Amino acid sequence: MTDIRRTILWVIFGFSLVMLWDQWQVYNGKSATFFPSGKPAATAQAPAAPGSAPGAVPLPSATSPAAPAVAGVPGVTAAAPAAPRQTISVSSDVMRVTFDTEGGSIVGMELLKHAADSTADKTTSTLVLMEQNAQRVYVAQSGLVGGDFPNHKTPMTFSGERTMPAGANELTVKFESPVQGGVKLVKTFTLKRGEYAVPVRHEVTNTSATAVTPQLYMQMVRGAGTSGGSFITNPTGTFTGPAVYSESQKYQKVEFSDIDKNKAEFQKEATTGWVAMVQHYFTTAWILPDGVKRENFVRKVDNNLYAAGMIATLQPVAAGTTQSVSSTFFAGPQEEKTLERVAPGLDLVKDYGIFTILAKPLYWLLDKLHGFIGNWGFSIMALVLLIKVAFYWLQAKGYQSMAKMKAINPKVMAMRERYKDNPQQMQQEMMRIYREEKVNPLGGCLPIMVQIPVFIALYWVLLSSVEMRNAPWIGWIRDLSTPDPYYILPVVMTLTTMLQTALNPVPPDPMQAKMMWFMPLIFSVMFFFFPAGLVLYWITNNVLSIAQQWVINVRMGVPPEFNLPKFR
Repeated sequence: MTDIRRTILWVIFGFSLVMLWDQWQVYNGKSATFFPSGKPAATAQAPAAPGSAPGAVPLPSATSPAAPAVAGVPGVTAAAPAAPRQTISVSSDVMRVTFDTEGGSIVGMELLKHAADSTADKTTSTLVLMEQNAQRVYVAQSGLVGGDFPNHKTPMTFSGERTMPAGANELTVKFESPVQGGVKLVKTFTLKRGEYAVPVRHEVTNTSATAVTPQLYMQMVRGAGTSGGSFITNPTGTFTGPAVYSESQKYQKVEFSDIDKNKAEFQKEATTGWVAMVQHYFTTAWILPDGVKRENFVRKVDNNLYAAGMIATLQPVAAGTTQSVSSTFFAGPQEEKTLERVAPGLDLVKDYGIFTILAKPLYWLLDKLHGFIGNWGFSIMALVLLIKVAFYWLQAKGYQSMAKMKAINPKVMAMRERYKDNPQQMQQEMMRIYREEKVNPLGGCLPIMVQIPVFIALYWVLLSSVEMRNAPWIGWIRDLSTPDPYYILPVVMTLTTMLQTALNPVPPDPMQAKMMWFMPLIFSVMFFFFPAGLVLYWITNNVLSIAQQWVINVRMGVPPEFNLPKFR
């Protein structure tokens, strides 16, 4: 009976891992790996801006280069061009921002301190986070609604420097609209040295003879890109899509598929927080100060693009007066320290899921180790070593139990041979042997189960940390965030897993013995698609576990031996 229980435990454990992975894919908006379901067709018509009150003026439609200005959109009328439309690039030490004088929108964002994806077709050596061309649209827009007011389709006049002067700590650029509907809008962007957060001030001037009450909208527009897919195309299952944060509801991810089905759930009205577009390692976000009433929205717009943003309610602007709204636009890497400084809760876009409580201290320790070692690969190995030391006595109990099992294994096998025709007597004799030898056949399982949450949390730390991106280790491993190009680490990981399995006692039950070899081999296949940093951490864990198990066996007088599989 005990053998059957062990076999069932192994099967349940393995099946649970598979299903956990499958459901994690689904949770992150991906197609299920093993039981996929067809994705509903996207809605052909863009819904109205969520959260808009009855009678409110809809937002202007975001457009791609293939579809220029959308004519006839309520609340938007074309203004006479103040100057020929052009794109203007402005640079700080960490970013190159491309603006469009139509609306003063951000239509390009190049992060100068981050290299382009190693697997992408490179048109530049640095990472292009935002762009607008025939292949891809990812832009940030803002403007006024509530009347015939300036918006992101309004031609504007640019003023300011294009490069941060030597010795200066900031660079300011302005976009000024013509008077439209009795209102003039001036956008002021301030790029700061070493900062990915760009303060943005919107100044609304009422040139008419009566008070006006416009609303300020800020949004990011992008396509779904390559998010989603199966385990083979997206083995890490990272999230791409909008996210909304408020002090009351905290972090809320919104799947593109839910937007397609008009089933997106998030806090619509708030006076705190931000709205972001999240992808692996990087994010963009519009942030308003606390206390400013806003409506959060996500929606699908033209040409399979998605918009996420906020509509801020302004106080009435009296005739001849100006009202300004301060905000921040963030576009950069998901570095925890940076995100924490920019806005409360923004660090949550680096999503550890349910393991946040364990993952955050692990990342803190990894960061400290890197500050001392200076190499992320060796820092990973050092972190695993510290975790193994912390769990040494717990894991030692499990290995001691396995060593006892190995010591009495010949006696158990002989007994099974004697009572092979009497299963009930066999079970009674087996339990007697376990009692006499003071062996718990399940004693090696509990220590492993206790450690699993820690190692899963470490998995998400390594998967989510932008510091791993383009970080070299040694030799052929030039990027810990991508799979080993020569599959050397996955092969080593598989061999160490098999070696660890060979050191374990052979289960008396033949079916369980086969399962002990099949399960590691099956799960090793996944590591051929995993980033090198994750495989390195698992190899380190395997090697340290083998060393610990070997030492404990020797101390207990059980000579280490390799039990090779017998599949006959």
